[in-house]
Amino acid sequence: MENCDRPAIHALLQKLVDRNPEVQRAAAGELRLLAKRNADNRVCIAEAGAIPRLVELLSSTDPRTQEHAVTALLNLSINEANKGSIVNSGAIPDIVDVLRIGSMEGRENAAATLFSLSVIDENKVKIGAAGAIPALIDLLCQGTPRGKKDAATAIFNLAIYQGNKVRAVRAGIVAPLMRFLKDAGGGMVDEALAILAILASHQEGKLAIGQAEPLPVLVEVIKTASPRNRENAAAILWSLCTGDAQHLKAARELGVEEALKELSENGTDRAKRKAGNVLELLQRFEVAVNP
Repeated sequence: MENCDRPAIHALLQKLVDRNPEVQRAAAGELRLLAKRNADNRVCIAEAGAIPRLVELLSSTDPRTQEHAVTALLNLSINEANKGSIVNSGAIPDIVDVLRIGSMEGRENAAATLFSLSVIDENKVKIGAAGAIPALIDLLCQGTPRGKKDAATAIFNLAIYQGNKVRAVRAGIVAPLMRFLKDAGGGMVDEALAILAILASHQEGKLAIGQAEPLPVLVEVIKTASPRNRENAAAILWSLCTGDAQHLKAARELGVEEALKELSENGTDRAKRKAGNVLELLQRFEVAVNP
């Protein structure tokens, strides 16, 4: 560990438990910077026992100290082994509290930390169970552009786990995602489509999206958008149209067939597959309506 200053790190750890809040705040800020600087520091800081102390500071009444602590944990979590130590220190409920009631910077970095921890599958379950999803949806709606991106990335990753799809739908995620989807200049179309595509694979998600009148905008995306967005829109359309004559009829009336034919020839591999699936459903519908 030639790239790390152990004596300095140990001195900062002593300051984290100092009775003076200003000393604590400064020490947490220093550790935040050291953890950002390089991989060796991330190992040394964890080995010195900083993680449980930083987790304690997530409950600090000083917003700046709380910000430093959550961001130091975010930087430490870049190291795979540290992800486990952070979760084992009981950090998840406290990170969710910062996400709910911290300063805007604290909330954004809490969302980014949850994303980093959620890379490990079992943490997806724990983070969802700790009530993170409604708080992430709040940040998705209220955050700065960066905060919205951090929230969306965390939600996308958490929703890979089935139970979290249901949590997200019940917490009302579909309405803000549909708003993003209709606001082409808002910079959140990619994220909205990616999350909707994951949610549409679950029955509750499919129902909630179907009730939000998504077809006109989905058809528009399939006709005009980037390859990845066309792919996700086709995947959502396929979920919605499977076993649903109303949606098939509406999609056909919106003129989706030509765009799907073009996509089935020129799209990404997944887009070709999904477009082909929807075209097949449309053909079967055609036969059923006009035998």
